[in-house]
Amino acid sequence: MITTNAFDYINIMDKAADASWTRENVITNNLANVDTPGYKRQDVDFQSALKRELGSSKYIPLDKKVRSLNSDLSGLSVSPYMDSSNYSYRLDRNNVDVDTEQVELASEQLRYELLTNAINEEFSRMKVVLK
Repeated sequence: MITTNAFDYINIMDKAADASWTRENVITNNLANVDTPGYKRQDVDFQSALKRELGSSKYIPLDKKVRSLNSDLSGLSVSPYMDSSNYSYRLDRNNVDVDTEQVELASEQLRYELLTNAINEEFSRMKVVLK
């Protein structure tokens, strides 16, 4: 983690990219277990963690929220959780829907690409300033 204010947004985008990568792996694992009896799909929810950490006060500027969040980014670390563990529409009690997982995977791949592009753009702007 870089601790200067110039990298506040980059640090958060880095955590978001890590979470996106983790979610891609989890979704791929769900697809791999589509025929495993009793398997319950897993998911990762970074958006809720980010919302919780930033807080809901609309009177505090986003820059100030991001700056305070950068002092401890551990709240943005996410891990997989069991999704709809009591719900299963199949006789083998597996709750993975291939079509839904493929759509979620495509969406997550786009999110990861956008995040990495945004991080690269931030570094490009910094390089221009340093020249």
